[in-house]
Amino acid sequence: MPRPLSPQGLIRAALAAGLLWAAAAPADPALERGRYLAAAGGCVSCHTEDREGAAPYAGGRALTTPFGIFYSPNITPDRKTGIGGWTAQQFVAALHEGRNPAGRAYFPAFPYPAYAGMTAGDARAIYAYLMSLAPVDRPNRPHALPWYLDTRLAARGWQWLFFRPAPFTPDASRDAVWNRGAYLVRHLGHCGECHTPRNALGALRTGQEMAGNPAGPEDRKVPNITPDERDGIGDWSLSDIGMFLEIGMLPNGDFAGAGMGQVIDDNTSQLTAEDRHAIAVYLKALPPQAKPR
Repeated sequence: MPRPLSPQGLIRAALAAGLLWAAAAPADPALERGRYLAAAGGCVSCHTEDREGAAPYAGGRALTTPFGIFYSPNITPDRKTGIGGWTAQQFVAALHEGRNPAGRAYFPAFPYPAYAGMTAGDARAIYAYLMSLAPVDRPNRPHALPWYLDTRLAARGWQWLFFRPAPFTPDASRDAVWNRGAYLVRHLGHCGECHTPRNALGALRTGQEMAGNPAGPEDRKVPNITPDERDGIGDWSLSDIGMFLEIGMLPNGDFAGAGMGQVIDDNTSQLTAEDRHAIAVYLKALPPQAKPR
């Protein structure tokens, strides 16, 4: 029998309800669309330093990986330290092509391989929302990488080997709900960037989509979210997945912690029930995979 909601769960549920209430009354429908898409894309989680009182979207979040420590950049509209001098076209290129306005390649710690499938309209809506924020003057912190990676030539080489950008193409053999879930999981929500294992050079093992990652960000093991009965979420119902994405509660009554708790607070709790259901439908339709060993 599921346990009663813990204090953590009650707080998370109240937060989710408050965020949904706030999202119900936007001043500008176009900017609200951009805000929603930015939440679905997890922008604030990665681009806000992990400390009390940090300015949202001003960068500085450390991402520890097997290749070094990456620090997220300032994406507020500050013209000196943020993206205030970027055009919408340059912003779309960053997401679709993995390069900055000067043409230099990004490292794949920025999940542009997933964002490359985002529609240009969604990318522009996110750009418009970010440009509506208050600018924050905060210089970007350089990455802490070994000497052989501390160059954009290494990032360009990685792209040459592994990056094949392509827009999302709906699967005509599937219904609209599955296709919406595929778009959210594969591209906008970039779930596979954490939940899919990587090879020695950091490229996703696409044949093991969502099978879990034994060496995830912050040196955490990331769970299998395929419908495998032993290793994954095969015994979860669609409503179990929807509840987890809304308030972080597992079917056994426990709650998500660590990084996933923040993803739920900042991202999936702000989605509509329909979008959370679409994600659940897509995940349950994946082929079951054993976790990498």
